[in-house]
Amino acid sequence: MPKDAHHASLETELDAPDDEGFRAIGQPIRRKEDARLLTGQGRFTDDFACPGQTYAVMVRSPHPHARIRAIPKDSVLGMPGVLGVFTGADARADGLGAIPHDPVPSTKYDMKLRAPDGSANVFIGPHYLLPADRARHVGEAVAMVVAETRAQAEDAAEALEIDYEILPFVTGTAEAVAPGAPAVWDEVPDNTLIDTLFGDREATDAAFAGADHAFSMDFHVDRVTGVPLEPRAALADFDAETGHYTLWAGSGGAVRQKSELAGVLGIPADRLRVLSFDVGGNFGTRNRVYVEFGLVLWAAGKLKRPVKFTATRSEAFLSDYQGRDLVTRVSLALDKTGRFLAMRADNISNVGARCVSLSPLGKGSALITGSYDIPAATLRARAVFTNTMCTQAYRSSGRPEVNFALERLIDTAARELGFDRIELRRRNFVPPEKMPYTNAVGARYDSGTYEANLDLAMKTAGWDGFARRRQESEARGRLRGLGLGHYVESSIGSPKERADISVKEEGVVNVIIGTQPSGQGHETSFSQVVADRLGVPFSAVRIIIGDTDVVKAGGGSHSGRSMRHAGTVMSMASDDLIKKGKRLAAFIWGAEADAVVWEDGRFTLPGTNHSLGVFDLAKEAAKASLPDDLADGLSVNRENEMHEPVFPNGCAACEVEVDPETGRVDLVRYTSVDDVGRCINPLIVHGQTHGGVAQGVGQAMWEQCVVDPESGQPLVGTFMDYGMPRSDNIPSIASEIVEVLSPTNPLGIKAGGEGGTTPALSVVTNAVIDALWPLGVRDIKMPLTPVTVWRAIQDARKKKRTAAE
Repeated sequence: MPKDAHHASLETELDAPDDEGFRAIGQPIRRKEDARLLTGQGRFTDDFACPGQTYAVMVRSPHPHARIRAIPKDSVLGMPGVLGVFTGADARADGLGAIPHDPVPSTKYDMKLRAPDGSANVFIGPHYLLPADRARHVGEAVAMVVAETRAQAEDAAEALEIDYEILPFVTGTAEAVAPGAPAVWDEVPDNTLIDTLFGDREATDAAFAGADHAFSMDFHVDRVTGVPLEPRAALADFDAETGHYTLWAGSGGAVRQKSELAGVLGIPADRLRVLSFDVGGNFGTRNRVYVEFGLVLWAAGKLKRPVKFTATRSEAFLSDYQGRDLVTRVSLALDKTGRFLAMRADNISNVGARCVSLSPLGKGSALITGSYDIPAATLRARAVFTNTMCTQAYRSSGRPEVNFALERLIDTAARELGFDRIELRRRNFVPPEKMPYTNAVGARYDSGTYEANLDLAMKTAGWDGFARRRQESEARGRLRGLGLGHYVESSIGSPKERADISVKEEGVVNVIIGTQPSGQGHETSFSQVVADRLGVPFSAVRIIIGDTDVVKAGGGSHSGRSMRHAGTVMSMASDDLIKKGKRLAAFIWGAEADAVVWEDGRFTLPGTNHSLGVFDLAKEAAKASLPDDLADGLSVNRENEMHEPVFPNGCAACEVEVDPETGRVDLVRYTSVDDVGRCINPLIVHGQTHGGVAQGVGQAMWEQCVVDPESGQPLVGTFMDYGMPRSDNIPSIASEIVEVLSPTNPLGIKAGGEGGTTPALSVVTNAVIDALWPLGVRDIKMPLTPVTVWRAIQDARKKKRTAAE
């Protein structure tokens, strides 16, 4: 059912439960963290400082591929304020290890990506903090200068002249697999680190052989970057007396960063404390360790001084982990009625100079058939090295790329073969009665009402009134187009999560959780779950995150996992707390635990006047002399492991107006319908949808990390070069929330943070093609900038003129 986004205030204490017994869950409560963030009280990494801190600046490679012959650091060590120059050779001499990225998806239900020889032993390109042999992309840190001030460090970094031997390079995804392409790593001479076949090749070939129609298209979904509002930063301190390190660094999960960085430094994990509080945007960009985090820790230990690094925006464009970059060829076989019979796909993912994550390839591989009941499919999934910055999971990792290819293919096939694009989709949706449904490459969808989502999207988008709006645009010399696309995505993520819940006698419930927010409103939505489970006021719940001295375990925030994993483990911990509360109350009252009843937020002993709420029980427990098994009072911890994925899904529609004389595209309407399973807070989910739509539309319309293939130089270093979605170019978004519960977890949650992004690339492009189809434009490459659209129009007009001559 669609969810209303009527706002409830922070202090609203919700009296009457709904039909399912929830008071807080499902309510659009305003975010409790906003007051702190909007009044300058956020705790971002660059806000922290240590007495006597020094400043680190990176020296970055100007070449896409070059051997490091010599780094004459003595030439700058005597410059004012310089405390040290650190190189890859120094790092190797000190025994620093490579970052253990562990990029191959390995949960029970992940697609099993393999090396070209069929083994699970994948060469990923060791990611040392600084290279000792070769620089493998422009912007790679090859040395670090630490000085008393940032300006002094910058001067010395600029003065450091490194002797390079320039080597052949390759930056393009398709070019990297071409015979004779320069090798990024000697260990992988053909640059291909993953080559895996999924599906049933014989059944697919047979279906194509017997099909009435077969249609193919080629696409390259280009590279983008996350552009978080807060550039990455890190501050490290070393306590020489204890040998302990402390790192302040925003991330998607402090627990994982602690483990990996301790491994790099070669120290026990209990000697490193990682602090990650407020994070100014992530989108996947911050989910893996950066070399600068390890470098400032290393330097702090060497210099016995705190060391701070803060990236400039240009550095972020060069060296933030980037997203997308998939080359794909997709083919669809249909019978004469339009039923889909089979599908083929050949996907090549560009991992950059080192393999940080194969999540985009793996997640996209599982969903090549999308929302459609396609009986047979074959996919070849490859990953290749290039001399570019590493790629990583970026919002809706891997799904927008494959969704774009499939939805563009369906739209184009419908037009070319004479089918109605809506009816073609209806004819092939997976119906609700087939759920759970296993697709042709083995992914098992949990639940969904795909056709109903389509109907709701069309109704919300005003589909029936489009013809009139198109005529109005034509009267003004404009071309109007309407695009639609369906999607299904998956959410797996790190399977383990832990919650520690303690009730304090002063009327506070502390919840320690290992997920790490970066704007998703965890402090609010997590509080709603615990408030409902324990029958306490929403405002009494305090969420504690981001300090590894307190947070002992947790998978972090990625892959749409946070609400599902945290909600599940917090529910389990709440149940444990209630059971323990019964034992505590029984001890205090001198009764049997089985006789104590929990009802409506209170512990009672039937037949007596004994009744305590959780805070009253915590007060009584604090005064009592408790047995050992109850000595810690009303507090519990619970760990949980979930491997089974969930499959959020939905439908989006976009309406555009194109000026045929200039190529300018204006987005005039956008609709998003998203099945998120149970919605904990619709106000937050609507906000997540709007942000996700903006990121997807941004890639479709303006964003692109351009690398010059002749020089290997990135051509994007500032916001003057990189177009972004803004409040003046994104229309008001009509979003609807659908709740078809997932059977995979106690609350029925799917995910709500990535659905807005997944279909946006295809929907926007389909809308522009719909506007330009009468002119003869059949396809167009993203981003859909005015010059790109104008050239497509001119090329189509030229073809028409040539054909008429």
